[in-house]
Amino acid sequence: MRNFRSVALGLVGAAAVASASDVHDLKKDTFTDFVKSHDLVLAEFFAPWCGHCKALAPEYEEAATTLKEKDIPLVKVDCTEEADLCKEYGVEGYPTVKVFRGPDNVSPYSGQRKAPAIISYMTKQALPAVSVLTSETFEEFKNADQVVVVAFFEASDKASNTTFSEVAETMRDDHLFGASNDAKLAEAEGVKFPSVVLYKSFDEGKDTFEEKFDKEAITKFTQTSAMPLVGEVGPETYAGYMAAGIPLAYIFAETPEERAELAAELKPLAQKHKGVVSFATIDAKAFGAHAGNLNLEDGKWPAFAIQETVKNQKFPFDQSKELTQDNVGAFVQDFVDGKVDPSVKSEPVPEKQEGPVQVVVANNYKEIVLDNENDVLLEFYAPWCGHCKALAPKYEELAAMYPASAQVTIAKVDATANDVPDEIQGFPTIKLFPAGGKEEPITYSGSRTIEDLAEFVKENGKYKVDAYEGKNETGDDAQAPLAEGMGEAAKAATETAKSAASDAAEAVKTAIKDTDDADDGSEHDEL
Repeated sequence: MRNFRSVALGLVGAAAVASASDVHDLKKDTFTDFVKSHDLVLAEFFAPWCGHCKALAPEYEEAATTLKEKDIPLVKVDCTEEADLCKEYGVEGYPTVKVFRGPDNVSPYSGQRKAPAIISYMTKQALPAVSVLTSETFEEFKNADQVVVVAFFEASDKASNTTFSEVAETMRDDHLFGASNDAKLAEAEGVKFPSVVLYKSFDEGKDTFEEKFDKEAITKFTQTSAMPLVGEVGPETYAGYMAAGIPLAYIFAETPEERAELAAELKPLAQKHKGVVSFATIDAKAFGAHAGNLNLEDGKWPAFAIQETVKNQKFPFDQSKELTQDNVGAFVQDFVDGKVDPSVKSEPVPEKQEGPVQVVVANNYKEIVLDNENDVLLEFYAPWCGHCKALAPKYEELAAMYPASAQVTIAKVDATANDVPDEIQGFPTIKLFPAGGKEEPITYSGSRTIEDLAEFVKENGKYKVDAYEGKNETGDDAQAPLAEGMGEAAKAATETAKSAASDAAEAVKTAIKDTDDADDGSEHDEL
């Protein structure tokens, strides 16, 4: 196992990209042996025509150059040439990036597609979940990343050790974790045993947790303290704000200067409500369309709104008022005190449901989805989403397979025009709300074929309804092998290129990252 000192420098500075590639190009006959011969490998499965793969390439190369010094190789596999190998590892979209610890220990890469993020993520993977620190390694460790979490406790305190290790295991992809039993070091850092200190390269520099060691409490402390008092929302940070599980206050402004000015003006509010409401600026020129998702008027800047991320409720601030500390402060305090009603955006409720797929809007969501005693399969779509358009005829055919007496409802909702209680990470998103368990919907992640969707409803619904019972089960919608789907993927890529500009402008509404589609379109249309 690598110690901290041998790999920590992978988190600082980016080396210049070498003229010769530092990314290993592997084939089926070389892949397994290569992975077996290295403790840790990052592998990208790509297609040459994939636009997102092309965008990733220079970032991936830069990361490979830095990480090769730490004996963490980066490899790539061309799925148009190595279809069997890609299929073996469940590749359905491009690029797919996976972390290998041997051929049989594989996990998805969940970091951002930028060189610094790849370097940081893989360096964390190379370290143990908790690095044991001494007075000699402490300073280097606490400055190794933007956020570093260190626990101080007695060597004999097994309970604190166990609790902190459990937190580190669940959050190791996000932050570096270390621990020390050195009482003098703890004293020098101004803490007593047991305690946790989160060091950060922004705001006040560190936060301290000195309460009873509890997994949930330390996790929440880490998530909250790792966020800047006033951060910035964008594709690289959006998921983190959503994962924090606390309301997010957006500050929309067009210029960097105006965003900096408003951040300074509202920073005292962020300090006052720290851990209760997160504050972040957002570029109104680049992501102004997202204002519509928060029920703000697009183009009227600056603007402010709060999103209750767990329930996906929207609380827009009156855009006729100036964004001052007093005005916004009163609004935020009323929100915290529960005195502000959420704004609800809804299309008109259909006078009559036409066709086999039920149309859901915000004002009939509860009736059709939650209060319905059927198993309900619900598609969250966007009108501009190419993958949603490709799914539409299959989804209609699926719905037609269930008679009215089948206790299964197939439904759809335009998530760009209706406020729904679910935070959607891309389009289409498909969830099953089983009867008797509507509070815990199950997200579908398989191939978008009629057969697979029907099987998902059968396996996860309360009533176990088989759409094919009594029907011919040898339909034409069976999923094609990966290699056979290349033609379809190429067509999809061409179509995507034609509409990229308009789709990108609309996709900004989701404020999340993107993945190319391959084969049956099992990935999402996202930012």
